[in-house]
Amino acid sequence: LADISLTSSSVGEAKNIPPYPGPNKMRDCYCTVNLDQEEVFRTKIIEKSLCPFYGEDFYCEIPRNFRHLSFYIFDRDVFRRDSSIGKVAVKKEDLQKYHGKDTWFQLQPVSADSEVQGKVHLELRLSEVITDSGVVCHKLATRVLECQGLPIVNGQCDPYAAVSLLGPSRSEAKKTKVKRKTNNPQFDEVFYFEITRQLSYTKRQFDVEEEDVDKLALRVDLWNASNLKFGDEFLGGVRVPLKVLGQAGVHDAWYFLQPRENGNKSVKADELGSLRLNIVYTEDHVFPSERYSPLTDLLLQSAQVEPVSASAAHILGEVCREKQEAAVPLVRLFLHYGKIVPFVSAIAHAEINRTQDPNTIFRGNSLTSKCIDETMKLAGMHYLQVTLKPIIDEICTEHKSCEIDPVKLKESENLETNRENLRQYVDRIFNVITTSGVRCPTVMCDIFFSLRESAASRFQVDQDVRYTAVSSFIFLRFFAPAILSPNLFQLRPHHPDPCTSRTLTLISKTIQTLGSLAKSKSANFKESYMAAFYDYFNEQKYADAVKNFLDLISSSGRWDQKSIETPIMLKEGFMIKRAQGRNRFGMKNFKKRWFRLTNHEFTYHKTKGEGALCRIPIENILAVERLEEESFKMKNMFQVIQPERALYIQANNCVEARDWIDILTKVSQCNRKRLSTYHPSAYLNGHWLCCKQSIDSAPGCTPCTGGLPANIQLDIDGDRETERIYSLFSTYMSKLVKMQEACGSKSVYDGPEQEEYSTFVIDDPQETYKTLKQIVSAVQTLEQQHAQYKRDKFRKTKYGSQEHPIGDKSFQCYIRQQSESSTYSI
Repeated sequence: LADISLTSSSVGEAKNIPPYPGPNKMRDCYCTVNLDQEEVFRTKIIEKSLCPFYGEDFYCEIPRNFRHLSFYIFDRDVFRRDSSIGKVAVKKEDLQKYHGKDTWFQLQPVSADSEVQGKVHLELRLSEVITDSGVVCHKLATRVLECQGLPIVNGQCDPYAAVSLLGPSRSEAKKTKVKRKTNNPQFDEVFYFEITRQLSYTKRQFDVEEEDVDKLALRVDLWNASNLKFGDEFLGGVRVPLKVLGQAGVHDAWYFLQPRENGNKSVKADELGSLRLNIVYTEDHVFPSERYSPLTDLLLQSAQVEPVSASAAHILGEVCREKQEAAVPLVRLFLHYGKIVPFVSAIAHAEINRTQDPNTIFRGNSLTSKCIDETMKLAGMHYLQVTLKPIIDEICTEHKSCEIDPVKLKESENLETNRENLRQYVDRIFNVITTSGVRCPTVMCDIFFSLRESAASRFQVDQDVRYTAVSSFIFLRFFAPAILSPNLFQLRPHHPDPCTSRTLTLISKTIQTLGSLAKSKSANFKESYMAAFYDYFNEQKYADAVKNFLDLISSSGRWDQKSIETPIMLKEGFMIKRAQGRNRFGMKNFKKRWFRLTNHEFTYHKTKGEGALCRIPIENILAVERLEEESFKMKNMFQVIQPERALYIQANNCVEARDWIDILTKVSQCNRKRLSTYHPSAYLNGHWLCCKQSIDSAPGCTPCTGGLPANIQLDIDGDRETERIYSLFSTYMSKLVKMQEACGSKSVYDGPEQEEYSTFVIDDPQETYKTLKQIVSAVQTLEQQHAQYKRDKFRKTKYGSQEHPIGDKSFQCYIRQQSESSTYSI
């Protein structure tokens, strides 16, 4: 059983930020999202504004426990460290109050004394001690055991604890040893404090001292031992009134650390401005797999349901407020079980058949487009890294000016120089994209193949629809957004600076248009300077490169579909091959041949345009590997291994050899009989040169390289995703019920459906109703199990335990419970 937290935040805008205390008054502000004091997201910088608009979404699975979800507004300062203006800190237990609502929050002041996190484990014991003189006194033994989750200050945490006994007429302080380089220190030190003093003992005196115990409190402060001249930094503290000891005289509990009392300066409301946020926070309790089987099986059958609109997965997309809500867990679930391609193919085919105009394919935010977006983000992350990251890093480092809008041009800049800088960047990025097809993950290629075939079948008159159906995703929704916001695709740690961000915006616009294959591209730009710049790229070679790239990435690796797929020419050119010696007396010499590769077969010809001398079906390629130079004393050689023999080929240069190996590996990597080992050298003179084995059919002696990382293994918990889907169905149960009513309405009445039901896509009311009934049954069963789990957890959780520490406003409640019961409870 696992508990998992998930949050998404929309950082909208800030207003009424206090002006900068200088002549300019404007600020350059950005916002960060923090779990306690750990930054997990940062928005772009909005320059010269006191009401910055961000409009950025952030989504994350929270990997640890936390107390506050915090949002900080910072002012960028080029001369010193960025300064914090204010913050919004929402307690974990209060997040549900704001769930899914646009809310304006007043910014609160940020102070070092108020920035605390972590918890401390204390044990207090009150005991009687008889002194040598026979006098009885009471001593408090305070044991500081450990802390967890302390903040790291300026890259280090060397904590120690200061323990004080506070009372009307006393204040004694003691310190633990400093624990170096840890934010989870184990102290385990005991300190003793006298509660009653060594006076002559009388019953009356004892009574007075006992009453005094209720007026005493223990204060434990955590500090970071600093070598800086400013002194040690306060990490947080806790004040424990000794009345918690009760009659037993023993108290053992965990406490959340609190800010220093009166740490914040008094700042009037509205002085720091406000921040608009939309926070969605969920906590999921993930059960063992067998509890989810009915719902998981129902979801995974979605691709086989006819029509697909009656399937459980499609229904989830219908009832969710946003398609993105449904797409995220659905894609992860189907990827985990290896069924994403048939599911996306089914919903895409249905959507294309509902589309009337080929120019509007996938233009809306449908379930199909959101699912494909999410699949590309997950499966294509490595692809982006190897394709775009090097050039994006270079652009961010070089800071070349690429502004081509004459209005925005600075006095020191030259328009022609900027145009040339931008043109070079666009050319380089265009080339790395259009030559990266061999690295495109197989799952993406299979989806693109499905899109292309469905679109071409639906709109047979439009010859370009097979390209635009794919380019609308790979260019418009994958490469262009990654160039525009590299930080959102893990290509950069933070938003680029404004100048670089402008360069990336211009590149992204141009790449997007290049990939769109529009008939009149210059007309696509509202800005005249962009239309003029695009004239550089109005050449046929760019359109040809895009089409070749789209042909490659929409080529299916599934051989049972080859009968319906049109062959696509992937690569061709002259190379030198060694004769295979198929005839017993044939000479095994080297000959120049014209090689041609399609997604069906690999062939070679005497010259270009002549009939094939040899055909190798792609499914017969068992491996493609380099050949060691000593085999024939020739460079740039590789081998295409077939069931009976290997074909040895020499490319013109090392780059071409690598290209052929990559593309041959790409198109053959789904073959079921691919080898796991191979011989890196040739079989000559009766033995393998590499391992000296004499049998020509001997198994390989070296592991195959495995080709390209086309299918990235994703760390996805299928049960976690089903739990998320259950939670969505549970949230939108009223819509499921309404959809059931709509099915009845459609089944019974022959005519226009009621307006309130018209938002649902219901192609087959009977099938849809049948699926809805199964969904409701599975969801209700899980709801009962969750309710029982919460009841059990409520009973078992000990207040003051490590899992449920005592907070700042909990003492009275806690003490009251102590007086009413001898056990802790919630």
